[in-house]
Amino acid sequence: MKELLRIAIQKSGRLQEGSLELLKESGLSFSNGKDQLKTQARNFPVEVLFLRDDDIPQYIEDNVADAGIVGENIFAEKKKKNTLIKRLDFAKCRLSIAVPRAENYTGVQWLQGKNIATSYPVIVQNFLDANKVTAGIHEISGSVEIAPGIGLADAICDIVSTGSTLMSNGLKEVETVMQSEAVLIGAPTLSIGKQAILDQLLFRIEAVNSAKSNKYILLNCPNEAIPKITSVIPGMKSPTIMPLTREGWSSLHSVVNENDFWEKIGLLKSFGAEGILVIPIEKMIA
Repeated sequence: MKELLRIAIQKSGRLQEGSLELLKESGLSFSNGKDQLKTQARNFPVEVLFLRDDDIPQYIEDNVADAGIVGENIFAEKKKKNTLIKRLDFAKCRLSIAVPRAENYTGVQWLQGKNIATSYPVIVQNFLDANKVTAGIHEISGSVEIAPGIGLADAICDIVSTGSTLMSNGLKEVETVMQSEAVLIGAPTLSIGKQAILDQLLFRIEAVNSAKSNKYILLNCPNEAIPKITSVIPGMKSPTIMPLTREGWSSLHSVVNENDFWEKIGLLKSFGAEGILVIPIEKMIA
């Protein structure tokens, strides 16, 4: 029987959509109905399990799943026998301390002797220990932000994306405990066959993520400007340069990182580049 790599993803919640999108962009074709608990890819030796994200590290430790996509905060909190394989560059957020807006927060020592409500007691305790603060930790799941308003705690520690939930509950963010994003985690050891499947999948994921962070750029430029332009956008190895029918001009094709895009576009124009076209890249393989 051919080996299958079992990957667990969130059954519902903020990570599910991004996880499904990444797997499908990586070429996996499978169905995912509303109440489906597992599905097998039609064109790749992977079985996808739909689980509660809090349970995924334990399922991997118990060898029910070989790998899983979870928030880095879950990986850090659960401390199971899992390995962080790759950060996936989506679902970025932070785990933060928040207090009522009316409080005069003066720094981390303000937490001394206070009670903190959180779903992440391990991470919070590590943060308190690192800052030599002694505080009570009240572990609750869900609706953490209501705790100060009902007198359950003086502060909370919870996942923050935009901060709008904190504001609507009369809270302000005062300390960032950790940054988090979606990560691929897995068992410390896999069979040779499963490791080979995982390596193939990682290759595909890398191609997808590289494409998202880069753009394909085409421009026309005077030939004397080519050395300056190639120093700004050198491409993966070197740009493609083709002569135009317009004498003394060429068409230059290259790749530019999304983060540097606007800064470099300004430089290119100052060097005499014209007709600049920027095109999304679907897959990018170095």
